[in-house]
Amino acid sequence: MTPRRAAASRPGPSLGVEDRLVATASELFYREGVRAVGIQRVIEEAGVAKASLYAHFDSKDDLVAACIDQRTAAWRAHVETRLRDSSLDARGKLLAMFDVQVERIRDPEFRGCPLQSLSAEIAAPDHPAKRVMAGHRQWLRDLFTALVTEAGLQPAAEVVGALIVLYDGAAAVALVDGSAAMANHARWAVERLIDVSCQAPPGRHARHVAQKSHRR
Repeated sequence: MTPRRAAASRPGPSLGVEDRLVATASELFYREGVRAVGIQRVIEEAGVAKASLYAHFDSKDDLVAACIDQRTAAWRAHVETRLRDSSLDARGKLLAMFDVQVERIRDPEFRGCPLQSLSAEIAAPDHPAKRVMAGHRQWLRDLFTALVTEAGLQPAAEVVGALIVLYDGAAAVALVDGSAAMANHARWAVERLIDVSCQAPPGRHARHVAQKSHRR
């Protein structure tokens, strides 16, 4: 017997047709996967006519791009609101990045990172969602770079890379394990990384100069 599929939450009647389509499709795509959800299902659950969908989106690919754009924009707004807390110093802002990650993973509706899930489903390099995802990833790198610079951590590029690996890895492992434990471990690792990077030893050039001066 085929299991009954759960319906998406019906968007409020105050939403316009385009917003209703994006809200419905975004929930279905995230919960069940882009390939598993057809356009007809989106139309039926959004309660719109097929012609209405194609009046706003040229293809399913364009709808997918709109959905991931909406999700990533909402996440950026959420993160940036948290970081505007005036009580946070640079270290606190870096840790807050992982606090919001832990909170997201603990949400009963968590189904993994939307970008990681979508990347696994779309291979075409010219898919319109690829550009949206690339923009979000650049925002993440730029944000971590700004926070690392503000905190004075060194070596900056390596610290930024390590933070991104911990950030992405927390979401990936949490999905596989079905637990937020690894996200907490990632935050613990970030605290240690910040401490070590604040006490980074002099660079190779500085050590070389110091050794030459000592020999004299």
